[in-house]
Amino acid sequence: MKYYILLIFILLVNLQQVSAQGGLPQTFFDGKSVVFVSADPAARPIMTWEEVADSVHNSLVMAGGDPVAYFELEKVALSEAVQTDYAKAFQQRLVKNIILITRQKNQMSIHVGAFSDNGQIISSTALFGVSAENIGAATSQFGLIGENQPSQNLLVLDVPEFISVNTTESASSQKFLAQNPLNLDVFKLGITIEGSSAETGLLSYFRYDMYGKSPEAILAEQAAQKSGIEQVLKQEYPYQVAWLTEAKSEQELIRDKVQFLLVKVEGREADLMKSMGLEPKTGESASRIVVKYYIKLLVRDELYIGPEWDADPNWRVALDNFLKNLKK
Repeated sequence: MKYYILLIFILLVNLQQVSAQGGLPQTFFDGKSVVFVSADPAARPIMTWEEVADSVHNSLVMAGGDPVAYFELEKVALSEAVQTDYAKAFQQRLVKNIILITRQKNQMSIHVGAFSDNGQIISSTALFGVSAENIGAATSQFGLIGENQPSQNLLVLDVPEFISVNTTESASSQKFLAQNPLNLDVFKLGITIEGSSAETGLLSYFRYDMYGKSPEAILAEQAAQKSGIEQVLKQEYPYQVAWLTEAKSEQELIRDKVQFLLVKVEGREADLMKSMGLEPKTGESASRIVVKYYIKLLVRDELYIGPEWDADPNWRVALDNFLKNLKK
C-alpha cells in the first residue's frame, strides 16, 4: 500500500513539472531539431549559454531527439529579418522541430514545438514543456519522455554543435537602410501591440527575462504600452496610424492603405547594430539590452532604421528618438 501511495506522489510531482499546453510533436522522434538557449547571466552557478547547451544535450538525445545545432535565442530573435534568414537555413537542413531552453534564476525550462517553416520559427507559444528548479531536475525529467516511445533518430551528435551564423547575419543586414522612408504622409503606419496575434515575436516569449509572466501582467503591459506609444506619437508623429491587434496578410494591410509598419526589436546593442549592417559598439555599452525601432515598407520589403543610431534601454526614449529622426 505504501508503495502505491509513493508511486502516486511521484506521478503527481512529475505532472506538476510537465507543462503540456501543446502536444509533443511526433517529428521529435523522427526528425532534426535545432535548439535555442536563453540563459540568465544572474543565475547561479554562472554558466554561459554554450555551457547550458552542453548540460542539456544528453537529455535531449536520451528523450529521443536529434539536436543538430545550438544557437543563442537572443541572437536569433533580434528581428523579423534575422529570423527569416535563420528559417531559410533550417529549411535547407530539413529541420522539423524547435527546442527552447530557458534558464532563469530559480527555474529551468525545456520546450518543444514544430518548426513553422517560416520566419516566425514557431507558430504558437503553447508548446509541450518541462520545468524544474534547476538544470539537473529539468534534464532528468525531460530525458524520461522517450522511455516508452521508440525513436527513429539513430545517428545523433555526441556533443552539441554550435554553427557559425555570420553569413546569415550578413544577409539580413542588407535589408536595412540607414535613412528615412518617403510618403509617410500618404499611407498609414501600422503599429502592432506586443503579445497580440499581430505580433510576430513569438520566440521572445521564451527569453529568460520574459518567460513565465502571467496573462494579467502581459495585458497590463500591453495597455500601458499602447497608452505610452499614443503619448509619444501625439508629440512627434503627425500622420495617420493603424493599430494592429489581429494577424493580417501584407496584401490585406496594403488594401487597407497600410504600407508601413513600425517595428520594435530588443537585444544586446552590439548584436542589433551588427544585424542591421552597422559597425557595432565596443566596451561595456555593447552588451546592454536596448530597444530599437525601424519602419518596414511592405511593398518593397525595405527596412528603414533612420539616419542616426537612436536605440535606448528605455523604449519610450528609443521611440521618441526614432520619431524625431524621421523629421531629418
